[in-house]
Amino acid sequence: MLKYLKNTILDRELLHKFFKKLEKGARMTDENKSETEVETQDIQEKYYELLEELALKDEEITQLKEDLEKQENETQEYIALSQRLQADFENFKKITDKQNKEIIKFANENIIKEFLDCYEDFGRALEIENDKDLQEGVELIYNKFKDILTKEGVEEIPAKGEKFDLNKHEALMVQKSDDVENGYVIDELMKGYMYKDKVLKYSKVIVCKK
Repeated sequence: MLKYLKNTILDRELLHKFFKKLEKGARMTDENKSETEVETQDIQEKYYELLEELALKDEEITQLKEDLEKQENETQEYIALSQRLQADFENFKKITDKQNKEIIKFANENIIKEFLDCYEDFGRALEIENDKDLQEGVELIYNKFKDILTKEGVEEIPAKGEKFDLNKHEALMVQKSDDVENGYVIDELMKGYMYKDKVLKYSKVIVCKK
């Protein structure tokens, strides 16, 4: 009997300890669950914070890309402008060089024009019958003038018997002629001259018109 009671008491104590352990285990499970929920909540909060930071970074990156594209476009515009200015400068330089060459080429034009009057006076003087020695002297000077003009690129414009050319001849008169074709020069009243590839003085002519 005593042995039976003793065993029963021991069983009750074991059961009490068992339930205590279950209760303790249950409390520990609740506590662990609470701690896990807290940790999960903290992780979620940190996760949302990171998402917000990432969103801000994305906005910054997008803005940087837009700024970079804008700068690239501006750079291309500057390059295009620079190329246009370079092309304009090259064209200006070509035009200026051409003008300078023209200026140099025809630098003596005005002097030669005045010189031609003297030259023609000598030619007319040779046509007058006068002292032979004087005529020879004038002819010598005339020929020297002619050589100088030729060296400078001055040439007489062919006129008599040539087809009338508005670019070289100036018609002072028109008349009929049986010996000359229509539109051709009958006679030359005043000589004309070319200075290199430019008309220095137009030939004054009579043109045949039928």
